[in-house]
Amino acid sequence: MSSERVAVYIHAADAISRAGLTAQLRSRPELRVVEDDDRHLAEVAVVMADEADEETGGILRSIERGGCRRLVLVVTRLDDGALLSAVEAGACAILRRSEASQERLVTAVLAAAAGDGAVPPDLLGRLLAQVGQLQRDVLAPRGLSLHGLCDREVDVIRLVADGFDTGEIAAKLSYSERTVKNVIHHVTTRLQLRNRSHMVAYALRQGLI
Repeated sequence: MSSERVAVYIHAADAISRAGLTAQLRSRPELRVVEDDDRHLAEVAVVMADEADEETGGILRSIERGGCRRLVLVVTRLDDGALLSAVEAGACAILRRSEASQERLVTAVLAAAAGDGAVPPDLLGRLLAQVGQLQRDVLAPRGLSLHGLCDREVDVIRLVADGFDTGEIAAKLSYSERTVKNVIHHVTTRLQLRNRSHMVAYALRQGLI
């Protein structure tokens, strides 16, 4: 059983926050918290910060360079621009600190370990509006547009961004679940993206959705 436990490294700026996170995760049998000396063994890192600023982005990238590519960010304050920056810095799951219950933390860690992730859906919606404004105000007046995904891929990514799961996307688009999974796999592989959250963030940044 122990070999199946997910190894988790915890980073927090203050000892109290780190102790709280450690207590929440260490009590779960599906997880194993590793200390600083063993953080290279971690499958997932949980980073707690006040905001997703440049310093936090540097911490995420440093942990990723150290070999842990599955990053969960727990943050007190999070605005639209900071969300996208955090995902681009490597975070595949993001939780507001006020919403980071033990169950949500564990769910985020296990999702990250499986190569998936989660971002607050309300912020994704606001990011879509933000990128749409960029397209209208900056690119369109110059006769510019951004391409790179076929219509079917864009349709799938939009529904992922809206929070639908594989079965719901398949039903809405009249595809099989295998087709939806294949579309997501092909996009993430072709563009060298980590997971669904990174795929949505990439599409937003590129103005593709």
